[in-house]
Amino acid sequence: MHRDEALNLLKENVTSENLINHCLGVEAIMRALAEHLHEDVDKFGLAGLLHDIDWDMTCEDFNNHSLVAAKMLEERGLPEDIVYAVKVHNEIHGLERKTMLDKTLFAADPVSGFITAAAMVRPDKKLEQVELKSLKKRFKEKAFARGANRETMSTCVEIGLELDEFLDIGLQSMKKIADKIGL
Repeated sequence: MHRDEALNLLKENVTSENLINHCLGVEAIMRALAEHLHEDVDKFGLAGLLHDIDWDMTCEDFNNHSLVAAKMLEERGLPEDIVYAVKVHNEIHGLERKTMLDKTLFAADPVSGFITAAAMVRPDKKLEQVELKSLKKRFKEKAFARGANRETMSTCVEIGLELDEFLDIGLQSMKKIADKIGL
């Protein structure tokens, strides 16, 4: 599946502009991480872009979130490793993160929301002036961006990155698409 086709599929299934922007953010982060880790950039990008494709269908039943998405993607012929990574990103299922793709998507998912929240508390609500040092400070504030699970983000060590480097890669990748996601 090509990226344009994947984006159309996402937009057919997700009605929230904020969630689409989240998926675009995760895609950017995944692509940057893949490049940094010498992995398949397009494959990592597709996993990031499509990871929440079932949210409108499963938001009331979190136990099925990612399972429905995995089935949708499997039916569309996406590679098994993308399907599994999407399934694994919801930790409620307790599935083992086996591959670099699994581990990267799992860690990258909450970072998009965390970085977005850091931009939204700024007076201009833009990413341009968000710095790594402010992300590091906010990371320690448990009340800030509660939905961005710190333990999940900290699993970046499983892909060989310290938290600072991981957050910086995420921040820089999202800054590159800030105009596309309204930040």
